[in-house]
Amino acid sequence: MLHISVIAVGKLKEKFWAQACDEYLKRLRPYAAVDVRELPDIDPAKAGGEAKAVRQESDAVLAAIPEGSVAFLLDICGKLVTSEDIAQAIDDCSLSGSSRLCFIVGGSCGVDERVRAKVQRRISLGRITLPHNLARVVLLEQLYRAFKISRNEPYHK
Repeated sequence: MLHISVIAVGKLKEKFWAQACDEYLKRLRPYAAVDVRELPDIDPAKAGGEAKAVRQESDAVLAAIPEGSVAFLLDICGKLVTSEDIAQAIDDCSLSGSSRLCFIVGGSCGVDERVRAKVQRRISLGRITLPHNLARVVLLEQLYRAFKISRNEPYHK
């Protein structure tokens, strides 16, 4: 079975974000084993500035990427993708023998170049800036949609 890790900087504080994520995680269960790893977001004021906070968050992201996984970074400057592109990317990874995927949602200040260099793919869900809580919900919905597309199941329109 395909295993997908979602690495997300920041905790879902509002109940409605957690409920939305839980709903899509439930829907994803028949298609893949999905785990979400929440990493603490670092307060720039306590870290000695934004650059130091991003570095600390990026250290945690790099440590959390599962060994042997194909890593995708959600990046506003990444390749603009459609739902069909995401489905195809997951299918391509599966067909090439990769059974472990990882999707990274950085914190509000982003990630540093070390994370960008480590990932295999940088994808953008749009040229708009999304709060990381909303980006996580959109990512999980798009993963669910991707599986529906790949299996020609009703949902995607």
